[in-house]
Amino acid sequence: MSLIAATIDAFEGAPLPDVVRKTAITLLVANARRQMRNTGPDADATFAREMAERPIAEHTDAANAQHYEVPAEFFLNCLGPQLKYSSALYRNPGDTLAQAEEHGLKETAEHADLQDGQRILELGCGWGSLSLWMARTYPNARITAVSNSASQKAFIMARAQERGLSNLEVITCDMNHFEASGEFDRVVSVEMFEHMANWRALLSRVKGWLKPDGRLFIHVFTHKTTPYRFDVNDEADWIAKHFFSGGVMPSHGLIAQFPDLFVLEQDWRWSGTHYEKTALHWLELYDRNLAKIRPVLESVYGADATLWHRRWRLFFLATAGLFGHRGGTEWGVSHYRLRPA
Repeated sequence: MSLIAATIDAFEGAPLPDVVRKTAITLLVANARRQMRNTGPDADATFAREMAERPIAEHTDAANAQHYEVPAEFFLNCLGPQLKYSSALYRNPGDTLAQAEEHGLKETAEHADLQDGQRILELGCGWGSLSLWMARTYPNARITAVSNSASQKAFIMARAQERGLSNLEVITCDMNHFEASGEFDRVVSVEMFEHMANWRALLSRVKGWLKPDGRLFIHVFTHKTTPYRFDVNDEADWIAKHFFSGGVMPSHGLIAQFPDLFVLEQDWRWSGTHYEKTALHWLELYDRNLAKIRPVLESVYGADATLWHRRWRLFFLATAGLFGHRGGTEWGVSHYRLRPA
């Protein structure tokens, strides 16, 4: 076991204060930087070629177990009111998580150029933050959302019914097998492409789902220059092992490696400090609502509930530490609006 792995193992297993746990976060960031050490000037092109040898999505069962089949009750007590399980956007220093969620959703819609009356496909809808927001904001739009989780579909459709929203349908499907019906004005995706192992294969399908004048919008977390995979090579790959099996950290420029499929119309980048603040707000809510969360942990993890309590706290801290590294200048969030080539 490496020094990094041994230290993280010690920190996740002991009830230590967060100021001490920051040592483990520093090591996790160091491990992420280690992933990028052997990349060259053609890192994006090399990474894109390697992706082409893989299925669209890998370890989908593990991803479900790690996040998407954890009961809604857990996320209701640690996410914001719209259950946006992705970076929020803090326009003002004193923004609450609820305000930052709304800012993030509005800016997503602006960057995607969403309009009422469009036919919209959302890939990877999570707990429905964007799908429900679009259904409410654009009552004449027809929205189809796709999730790999049956529990997420049930949760979203229940909320849609409660709110009288009839312009939203949710499909449960593994992205390896999903085929859309008809053509769409917009395809949007928020923090799903990080879970996709073969972008070329997926983008080829998406191109066929768009109308000739349609657009694809992607929100994805990225490193500013260097893509890498979340592979479990040893115990030091803690995030990959427990929370992000089969995932990738794209670079901001990776999307430009597929010019035969999509042309980049416009791109934007959010500082990593927005994700840092988001994760710290999640942690604050998690701690505040622990009495409600603990029974959920016990139902999911059984005898390992206390261990997973520490792991979830360390995950939120690690997310904040990674995206807040160097003032949010290395890791952040990228937005892209693309037109079919």
